[in-house]
Amino acid sequence: MDARKSSIAIGLIVVATLLVIAAGLMPGARMLSFDAVLRALFSPDGKIESILVWTLRLPRSLAAATAGAGLAVSGYLLQSLTRNPLADPGITGVTAGAIAPIVTCFVFLPSVSGLYYPFVGLAGGLAAASVTFWVARGGKGHPLHLALGGVSVSLFLGAITIYVLLFAGPQSTALLFWLAGGFAGRTWVNLIQMLPWVLVGVSGALILHRVLAMFCLDDHSAAAMGVQLTLWKPVLLLLGICPVAGVAPVAGPVAFVGLAAPHIARLLKPCGAVWEIGLTAALGALIVTSADLVARTIAIPKELPVGIVTALIGGPLFVYLIQRGRLDFKGQGA
Repeated sequence: MDARKSSIAIGLIVVATLLVIAAGLMPGARMLSFDAVLRALFSPDGKIESILVWTLRLPRSLAAATAGAGLAVSGYLLQSLTRNPLADPGITGVTAGAIAPIVTCFVFLPSVSGLYYPFVGLAGGLAAASVTFWVARGGKGHPLHLALGGVSVSLFLGAITIYVLLFAGPQSTALLFWLAGGFAGRTWVNLIQMLPWVLVGVSGALILHRVLAMFCLDDHSAAAMGVQLTLWKPVLLLLGICPVAGVAPVAGPVAFVGLAAPHIARLLKPCGAVWEIGLTAALGALIVTSADLVARTIAIPKELPVGIVTALIGGPLFVYLIQRGRLDFKGQGA
């Protein structure tokens, strides 16, 4: 796929995402007609329709799109860094590492402002990823080493999270729903809190696209090409964890996106790393926005956690890719 076709593909995915966002402005506990949505968008008057569109539904959908793009690029960075097709924020333990300390602060340190939660999540994610990569021999081992290490770290941190929840009291129900991943009740403030962290990850990946392209080679070849591995590995790991740190306090863990979106983008064979990153971000936004729309409309007036929907949609797709042999495991150590 050349640059022109790559840009067209990204444009089509972005348009599809905008259409999903527009469609999501209508359904809910109170249904709005297409005309009512248009009036609320372009001539807000403070009535119930405008409040539903501008205060509840639009920021929620934009938050879902932003989170999807960030988590997808996070998965892309972790897969490129480890040269491992199984790497993603969930499997490497990054998500569990971000969630556990946030829940701990919420329950035991309620005086800590939510503005600091992304930094707490960043520290936890870095610690969890470090342990996982140590188990997986720095990411150089077989993909299963990374998966087993990440699962072990995630289970350990998940047990800590559940233990902490026992002390949450009446707040435990809200925390459990948040732990399933979702965007219910998310506002413009939540979107603004999350956006800088996602922008750091996505813009950093785009700026360092040449370095990421070099990581397709083995360490010796990359070093021979002038890549300073001791410098760029920590930088790429930090960039990969930043979106997770920003998304986790707002939406909780959203499964599968970081694993699937990069693989789907590679199947489209874009022209170079820049276009691959762009496609990955666009696909992540589309997946999560669509999943959020399904989650809040399939059982109106109730709704499902979006993390469950992404897993239900993405799981069979990923099994299909594995069965068709579309995941490249070449170059991995035994």
